Amino acid sequence: MPTSAADEGGILLAGIARGREQDMGEFYRRYHGRIYAFLLRRLRNAADAAEVANEVMLEVWRGAARFEARARPLTWVLGIAQHKAVDRMRREQHFAAEELDTEDLADESAGAVDLVARVQDATLLRRCLERLSDAHRAVVHLAFFEDLGYGEIAAILDCPEGTVKTRMFHAKQGLKRCLGRLLGLDAEGGAR
Repeated sequence: MPTSAADEGGILLAGIARGREQDMGEFYRRYHGRIYAFLLRRLRNAADAAEVANEVMLEVWRGAARFEARARPLTWVLGIAQHKAVDRMRREQHFAAEELDTEDLADESAGAVDLVARVQDATLLRRCLERLSDAHRAVVHLAFFEDLGYGEIAAILDCPEGTVKTRMFHAKQGLKRCLGRLLGLDAEGGAR
């Protein structure tokens, strides 16, 4: 039976916990790019993202024995990256107060998904993503670029799942408004 990427990641982490440098090298090869991309979206600075990504990998080397396989290796390592990014932002005083947890919101932004699907020019989408707050950009990145569910995102960001849903709702609304303005569409997604 073939092993999944999560199983392989767990095997690598077990080897790292035993001090196997070749397993650390393979783990680095598999996960560093995704960690860097996540951090770049959070920190908005390539040098900071690279430095923090290296701190994350050092933490993996030192703390692989703490991995208990309750989460996927990617979820675990992105959680480490999230904590290190928050520490960096706090040190640089870029950390903003987060919105409070609210119970499940009905996602009335289905039109946002349709609108995003109509966007042909990735530059417009990137421009709108950059206008989102750090918290909103993080949930969009984890959901759409890392294909993680709300529960996993909540674990990575160390917040309640309801908060993740709230942030996603507001992020979709922000994307919809921004893309609508850039594409000359009205609030319903039709041409003005």
